[in-house]
Amino acid sequence: MKPNADVCVIIAAKNAAATIGRAIISALAEPETAEVIVVDDGSSDGTADVSRAASDGSGRLTVAKFEANKGPAAARNHAIAISKAPVLAILDADDFFFPGRLSQLLAQTDWDFVADNIAFVDEETARDAHLRLESFPAAPRILTLGEFIEGNISRRGVRRGEIGFLKPLMRREFLDTHQLRYQESLRLGEDYDLYARALTKGARYKIIHSVGYGAIVRGDSLSGSHRTIDLKRLYEADRAILAEADLLPQARALIAQHEQHIRGRYELREFLDIKRQSGAKAALLHALGRPAAIAAIAGGIFADKTERFRQKPDAAPVALGGSGGLRYLLQPPSDAR
Repeated sequence: MKPNADVCVIIAAKNAAATIGRAIISALAEPETAEVIVVDDGSSDGTADVSRAASDGSGRLTVAKFEANKGPAAARNHAIAISKAPVLAILDADDFFFPGRLSQLLAQTDWDFVADNIAFVDEETARDAHLRLESFPAAPRILTLGEFIEGNISRRGVRRGEIGFLKPLMRREFLDTHQLRYQESLRLGEDYDLYARALTKGARYKIIHSVGYGAIVRGDSLSGSHRTIDLKRLYEADRAILAEADLLPQARALIAQHEQHIRGRYELREFLDIKRQSGAKAALLHALGRPAAIAAIAGGIFADKTERFRQKPDAAPVALGGSGGLRYLLQPPSDAR
């Protein structure tokens, strides 16, 4: 283990043989990395073998394997359980760290979670993306629970802040003190749930605007192809937070706002599933039997039907590459540029 290496980088991977090597190499290149733990979550494409081949010989890489897929939350929890470093970092199997990421994050003080800016790139431009990064000042600030919740509520025609995409370093001590781990029933929003629960328990979540994380933009991402049941489990996770007796009134109102948003999406999706499987009459009967869901269903259908008339330029997909520009998750404050 290298001197002053304090970070365990956790990579949950399923069928990621094409990209996992790049992720591992970028993590091992950071002097602050004490461990890289890859959990192969039931892959069928040789992800584990490719991961082992990416070792730099330092002994910092551990590859664990689930025979059956258990989901990213279970994979990350397993990595936390077998790791030792005091700071934990999550890296998706098709993403990567830009050089110097960990040092600029660890230079910050007074945090339980600390996250940096993300550059979204496509696969073709990932190799030289570090040469085209814009240099943003750190401009550190504390992320409030309100900002976090607001940044996780999407609105049609408006690009949301995507705050839930941030990949913070996390202090193991805070997680252990508050008995926090990923909810293994979740296959959607497991990051949101963990961070929301941490914030309700007083976590200091600091963000900086310097860019350190490279995220590959794909049209077939798991988060973009979630199941109806995943939405149900996510709003139920909000309800579990709301059931905690020591939740402050303001925090309760914010979590309730997110729960209502996700529950509305679930009601619409369930209605459309029934319509597709059993016909319009069955779907209508289902809706009439759930009066509280009618507003969400009707509003969602109306929004779908009229969306093309309401499209705004800022809501259009971002073209990556070509012009050499990158899209960033966080734009620094105007007085910090």
